[in-house]
Amino acid sequence: MQKQEIKRILEKVRKEAPKKKFTQSIDYIVSFKDLDLKKTENQVEFFVVLNHGTGKESRICSLVGPELIENAKVSSDTAILVDDFDKVAKDKKLIKGLADKHAFFIAQAAIMPKVASAFGRVLGPRGKMPNPKAGCVVPQNINLKPVVEKLKKTVKVSIKKGPFFMARVGAESSNDEEIVDNVFTLYNAILHHLPKEKHNIKSQYLKTTMGKPVHFESQDAVKQNEKDS
Repeated sequence: MQKQEIKRILEKVRKEAPKKKFTQSIDYIVSFKDLDLKKTENQVEFFVVLNHGTGKESRICSLVGPELIENAKVSSDTAILVDDFDKVAKDKKLIKGLADKHAFFIAQAAIMPKVASAFGRVLGPRGKMPNPKAGCVVPQNINLKPVVEKLKKTVKVSIKKGPFFMARVGAESSNDEEIVDNVFTLYNAILHHLPKEKHNIKSQYLKTTMGKPVHFESQDAVKQNEKDS
């Protein structure tokens, strides 16, 4: 897939998008074929850093020891000291609220067992436990600012429960070049994680929050449509 094709679809999405009083997201949708998700080896999960972010400010929560708490307070949206884990865990409404509000959770490696004990029952089922593959499990002497900045641009790709995936790649207020680059980056990352690469991709779409999905046609179909018109 070329960037020119993505830009053409994006222009159509913008043209057909219903006017709303709020800024709509731009979402990228992919459906898959010939991918038996009952087999563990076909289940895909990884993380992609979008060069231009998602067009929405993601919130990051840090679960740390005393060595990192001051750094975490400055760098993260929310910082929780290990000494307060039990108190937070006892408040079901609070812990569920944290899970809802934050896209990623960072944890200090040395206290991961305590993180799992206090937060695992809520974060685990939601797929939000600190994941080392995303860079969310950190040593005690790290500067959290670049970690947080990277996570705010990170998208989690999970193809386990169904043969489709959707991610926010921008907003109506984002410029075309940024959205196109984000889609291109995400597409290529997904491609290289599939066993048969492009042969596992059934269809792709772009849409706004309230708009109808616009399908990516093959270049042959585009040329034929232009010829017929």
